Amino acid sequence: MPTLDTKWPTLLDVANATDPDGNIATVVEILAETNEILLDMVWIEGNLATGHMTSIRTGLPSATWRAYYGGVQPTKSTRAKITDSCGMLEAYAEIDKAEADLNGNTQAFRLQEDSAHLEGMSQQAAQALFTANDSINPEQFMGFAPRFNDLGAGNKDNILDAGGTGSDNGSIWLVGWGPMAAHGIYPKGSTGGVQMNDKGQVTIENVDGLGGRMEAYRTHYRWDMGLTVRDWRYVVRIANIDRSELNADASGASANLPELMFDARERLPNTGNVKLCYYMDRTLRAMLRKQLAKAVTNSTLTVEQVGGVDVQSIDTIPMRRVDALEVNEARVV
Repeated sequence: MPTLDTKWPTLLDVANATDPDGNIATVVEILAETNEILLDMVWIEGNLATGHMTSIRTGLPSATWRAYYGGVQPTKSTRAKITDSCGMLEAYAEIDKAEADLNGNTQAFRLQEDSAHLEGMSQQAAQALFTANDSINPEQFMGFAPRFNDLGAGNKDNILDAGGTGSDNGSIWLVGWGPMAAHGIYPKGSTGGVQMNDKGQVTIENVDGLGGRMEAYRTHYRWDMGLTVRDWRYVVRIANIDRSELNADASGASANLPELMFDARERLPNTGNVKLCYYMDRTLRAMLRKQLAKAVTNSTLTVEQVGGVDVQSIDTIPMRRVDALEVNEARVV
């Protein structure tokens, strides 16, 4: 059973390297439990306090066929500078002090109770990675979908149209993670973007809506994160998958998910220096497995090992479930 490449740092790797006490690493582990994409994402410290500035190649230089004594004109590639911002995702967790103290291990009890807040942050972060649009909501950052949402744009070759024309469409994403492809960013000088601040014991006013007070333990969580797509060729969106038309035979108006995913794989350039993963919601992943089981006896569906955990893969590429993608999308045109 092969083990997938993990040479680029995940958020947990960054936390372990920058926080010797292990507090942030524990928080990141909880975040990753309910957000599989965090197990794959490559994270790089930004070169700005608010994000990351990088350059992308927009054109390749041309060469010249030269005859003897013929001249060759110098050429250069064309580049454009882009700046991706980070958004600040925050939450306060408050636990009744009396209840926490009853447990005997107050800190462990607090982190256990705080896990619900962290799960909520994790789900919001996953949704933002795909749908956030800082041109509409400036407090957020630019996710994948606004970058791959126009069949007439310059990156149209990496948007596959599955044929859905209604308003209950879904998408499957193929992402190549790497420093020169797509990667997460966190502000310069921060600890992987994740902060935990123990506010200790505080008095909460009007806790019952009747003017009552309560002694509580308060923890403040903050996650500064963003996304950079340095080379759009390493991201493919299979858009316009009509959920209501899907069936296990891939017959009629149903999208043939395996074929579309194979097509997506062929849109990528050399993948030797990236970590590839598919992302989809549970409905699409369940239907994909049914279509594969129906189509062939020897399916391309396999089990790979990532970080010691068995992960279902297709064509050796892991298939990750992202519940935040379980939303109906308008048709991409």
